[in-house]
Amino acid sequence: MKIYTKTGDDGTTGLLGAGRLTKEHPRIEAYGTVDELNAALGVARALGPDRGGDALLGELQDDLFAVGAALADPDPAGRFHNAITAAHVARLEETIDALEAELTPLHQFILPTGSPPAAQVHLARTVCRRAEREVLRLAHQPGEHVPPILVVYLNRLSDLLFVMGRILNHRAGVADVPWRGL
Repeated sequence: MKIYTKTGDDGTTGLLGAGRLTKEHPRIEAYGTVDELNAALGVARALGPDRGGDALLGELQDDLFAVGAALADPDPAGRFHNAITAAHVARLEETIDALEAELTPLHQFILPTGSPPAAQVHLARTVCRRAEREVLRLAHQPGEHVPPILVVYLNRLSDLLFVMGRILNHRAGVADVPWRGL
């Protein structure tokens, strides 16, 4: 099977199930940004986080494929449309709580920096926030259906990525860098 199909040469792309959309459609922007987020997590993994961090990032990458599939399946009764559930969000929250137990509570803003994997996870967090905005933009389009849990998932994921940036630094022996303020 060839990687190129030539079906997108007219500026459209296929959805899961039936239908094609222009490549600048809000649905394509939404799942394209989720794909970018997934790639950003892949870079974080390539930078060599600790074993637990790598495993967690791998789980998140799997989840993000499900988020992308849900966005690429606009049919509420479609096979992939409801791929993300409240259980996914609960798992993120449990992970946040477990990781925060290893950290000193924050009393100030910190800069998104530190070890290479942590800095990349902080960058991924900003892509996650953009993905959340793109999914919301799609959800507000007339006639479009987006499972509300996707917004919740991405919101919680950005929280987890913030904590992961901190935990990856902590485990690497790198201190948080406080913002010096105005």
